[in-house]
Amino acid sequence: MTVAREGYPFIFGTFMPGVALILFYTINHSGYILGLGLFLISLGLFCTAFFRNPDRDIPTDLNLLLSPADGKVIAINRIEDDYVGKSVKVDIFLSVFDVHLNRIPISGQVDFVSYRPGKFFSAFKDKASTDNERTDVGISGAWCKVRVTQIAGLIARRIVCRANEKDAVQLGQLYGLIRFGSRTELTFPDNCEVCVKVGDRVKGGETILGRRINDA
Repeated sequence: MTVAREGYPFIFGTFMPGVALILFYTINHSGYILGLGLFLISLGLFCTAFFRNPDRDIPTDLNLLLSPADGKVIAINRIEDDYVGKSVKVDIFLSVFDVHLNRIPISGQVDFVSYRPGKFFSAFKDKASTDNERTDVGISGAWCKVRVTQIAGLIARRIVCRANEKDAVQLGQLYGLIRFGSRTELTFPDNCEVCVKVGDRVKGGETILGRRINDA
């Protein structure tokens, strides 16, 4: 398991000062210095866990739509999407304890990347889906189009998206992250089989959210 490079400033910015304060405590013997040092080290360990990048067993079947994120499925709705058409939208809530890296759900080409500023409601609330800061990525796969949406939450104030228009992308490929609590949505055609239900826990790049139906 590795750590996402976006986490380095948070990890080293807390862990190293904490170690320095602990070393200073051996000279100063101040309880305040010791407490602050231990707090910073604990915060550094938390950041290390938060930005972890665990190995994933990525399926190779190109007829699958994989989860773009770790977390809990909080909503599944049928909608009309201006890019995908008649669609199913699966909403995933990521707590601060979930892996926050985002993965590509289908092999294909990036048609667009669109950023929209917005508010920072708690990511599990319905209005976060429409009102919060977000980045949308549209991908044309071999057999369907999908939209992946990164949505910032109450704590998250930075969406990282490395996908670019016309990029060729692969199933399960890492393409970004959202710092701290957030939400990720996958919108795909409604003639696909939906393979999860509300309340399910999912893993990015590993859990199957949808599947191509043979006659689709």
